[in-house]
Amino acid sequence: MALPNALVANLDAVQAEYRVAPHNIDAEQALIGAILVNNDAYYRVSDFLLPEHFMEEVHRRIFETASSLIKAGKLATPITLKTYLGDADLGGITVMAYLARLAAEATTVFNAADYGRTIYDLAIRRRLITIGEDLVNGAYEAPVESAPRDQIEETERRLYELAEAGKYDGGFQKFSDALTAAVDMAAKAYQREGKLSGIATGLSDLDAKMGGLQPSDLIILAGRPAMGKTSLVTNIGFNIAKAYQGEKQTDGTIKTKNGGIVGFFSLEMSAEQLATRIIAEQSGVPSYKIRRGDIRPEDFYKITDAARDMQTIPFYIDQSGGISIAQLAARARRLKRQKGLDVLIVDYLQLLAGSGKRSDNRVQEMTEITTGMKALAKELSVPIIALSQLSRQVENRDDKRPQLSDLRESGSIEQDADVVMFVFREEYYVNNKKPREGTEEFFAWEAEMNRVHGKAEVILGKQRHGPTGTVELAFDANITRFSNLASDERMPERM
Repeated sequence: MALPNALVANLDAVQAEYRVAPHNIDAEQALIGAILVNNDAYYRVSDFLLPEHFMEEVHRRIFETASSLIKAGKLATPITLKTYLGDADLGGITVMAYLARLAAEATTVFNAADYGRTIYDLAIRRRLITIGEDLVNGAYEAPVESAPRDQIEETERRLYELAEAGKYDGGFQKFSDALTAAVDMAAKAYQREGKLSGIATGLSDLDAKMGGLQPSDLIILAGRPAMGKTSLVTNIGFNIAKAYQGEKQTDGTIKTKNGGIVGFFSLEMSAEQLATRIIAEQSGVPSYKIRRGDIRPEDFYKITDAARDMQTIPFYIDQSGGISIAQLAARARRLKRQKGLDVLIVDYLQLLAGSGKRSDNRVQEMTEITTGMKALAKELSVPIIALSQLSRQVENRDDKRPQLSDLRESGSIEQDADVVMFVFREEYYVNNKKPREGTEEFFAWEAEMNRVHGKAEVILGKQRHGPTGTVELAFDANITRFSNLASDERMPERM
């Protein structure tokens, strides 16, 4: 006779309530026994297994004490452990007797790593259950001021940390493996357009100096207002996304072959403002004309053609303002998981907040932000370009070319960055000194303007794996476009 549906549901609920979290006491006992017999077994699991990964409390205490003894160069045996574990009663058996039994029943140290991974995997499953329970309880009991988005981002962060923690690839590797990886990188650089080891920016002189944008690098792009920081980074991001080519792998995933998928955090400008800049750059129609609607029919066709070409490129914009470094990291992880990610751009660094409330000590908060940014670049294995402001002390010098010391809250930025670049346009400063027309000073100023007009400098103030120096670029202020500067070497041969 079948049970009523309501009763079945009630029984299921009772069983679910009393379900035991996943664990394997036999594996825990076998591993501890192997360590007690031969302390070398500990080193097979020491780089990933911690006391909290054990389900049974007494096993946590035994493993923790044995770890401390072995790390101190001492022997961990039932006899030496007894001193530290006391004489607790384990259900009719003393600690000493329990340790002796574990050692006596131990089979071999060769399986220690397998036992350790079993214990670890089950601990990860228990943490998954905890995160799931916290998610459900938080959704039920959330206070009024708590936004659902905050809970989603916090859960995503915990899940991603768990996913990254659930790897056994830490510790030392053979130098031959590193050599193979280096040769593979060189081979890929040889096959890639531009022969670069990193991702090409589309600005050939800058690529030649940097070798492209390197994975895991934190690249700081700094400059005073009106120098064109956002324009340059937008140009670079769009060039990379436009050049994107993917290659399908045997497992069904898409691997980037050229260019890249770009994520752009626009903390200051809206997505529409950023899109207007890119349309102006691609169509050749000045952005101020687009905003005012001061365009001719032929300009409108240029704009629509450019917009049509841009719709398919993998360029993703997040225009949320006032987010924290933790929120930025969560969204970047989500983008990589859902769409892929090859380059991340942040405009700009000083608009980010630390993980807690805004601190009165901004330098300390900036240290947390730059450290988190560098850690994120390594975690996602993508280059991160972060824009940064410069202090006003630049304006007090005759030579207004920026230096590393001009970075605001410069200590942590300079320390954590792999590359620090400055954008400098002398034309901006010369133009502001325009004298009265017709004077002798005016003719000298005019000659100076002709020399600097349409030119910009990107100054590499720091580069861990390459030279420092200056790269000259062309800059068209009307359409905010940086491009390669024409030189005699690039000019066509004269007949």
